[in-house]
Amino acid sequence: MTAAAGFGLALSQVVAAQETAAPGGITSPVGQAPVVEQPQQPEVQAIADIGGVLTPRGRLVIEPSLQYSHSGVNRLTFRGIEILSTLLIGVFSAEEAERDIWTAALTGRLGVTDRLELELRVPYVYRDDTLTATVPTIENQSPEIERDLSGSGLGDIEITARYQLNRGHNGWPFFVGNLRYKSVTGDGPFDIARDSDGIEQELATGSGFHAIEPSVTALFPSDPAVFFANLGYLYNMSDSVNKQVSDDLWVGKVDPGDAVRLSFGMAYAINPRASFTLGFKNDFIDRTKTEYFDDNGRGTLSSRTLNVGSLLLGWSYQLNPDVSVNLGLELGVTDDAPDTVLTLRVPFGTNALARW
Repeated sequence: MTAAAGFGLALSQVVAAQETAAPGGITSPVGQAPVVEQPQQPEVQAIADIGGVLTPRGRLVIEPSLQYSHSGVNRLTFRGIEILSTLLIGVFSAEEAERDIWTAALTGRLGVTDRLELELRVPYVYRDDTLTATVPTIENQSPEIERDLSGSGLGDIEITARYQLNRGHNGWPFFVGNLRYKSVTGDGPFDIARDSDGIEQELATGSGFHAIEPSVTALFPSDPAVFFANLGYLYNMSDSVNKQVSDDLWVGKVDPGDAVRLSFGMAYAINPRASFTLGFKNDFIDRTKTEYFDDNGRGTLSSRTLNVGSLLLGWSYQLNPDVSVNLGLELGVTDDAPDTVLTLRVPFGTNALARW
């Protein structure tokens, strides 16, 4: 998934279940049962692609967003013989990679019923990678090789359905079931141009594989805070690529690694308009298996597993009942996670479809 898979962090005003007793000095009419208020789902916009508050029936939300992701990798490699821990005979090579991704997306959410919401997300992706390799030689020369790659275009369009499973009675948390589908509208890693040696000449804007992610979100209101947690499984569908990537190498079936996705945190309302969110997310991504054919026959290459963990911070401000500004910051805490991910979301809501 996605990981997909995606993040903006925000919190609207926390709405907790209120007692139904009448104010002092006011009694209910004789013979009329008191009105029992239903617990209201807490309005948490904690993590955009995990699920939270559902859009009311007939309400349409249009959400433009802009996301910036940066990853930096520094690797020092020794090629030679180690005689003692302080005596190395050979050469060192230093590799540095700087990866930047800009994603502009337009998301639409529609409340089909008060418990069912549908979402469509259309992203446009721009990627830029700078790869630098320094290889000192025995003659004390240090040639440096720098390579710039970029790619832009439509990303993978996503469709999500969310359904509120319960009404949060008797102190129970609210549970929301989520089902996300990721398409292959972006250029995948086997759709881009390569040279005769199989080296890519541009960057992909999509994963290249269909994916489905079921997940469950739990929301527990504790005024003025709301605790949230999400558990999901990202299933990446395998595909027979059957493409020649270099003069003597063909790629057959590719099985992308699935992922277990976990997140939890707390959203806190400072006042009726402003709020912030603290959280943590972790994706455990399995190995990707690639079948290949070359002059030596047939084989299978497996990648290593990935552990992508990030600290989540978010701020939200409600400009008016229909418009809010949400800013999310994601800080990588594991080697496989991006260093920083900054997301700005500005959802606009309208009840124009409520009469339908």
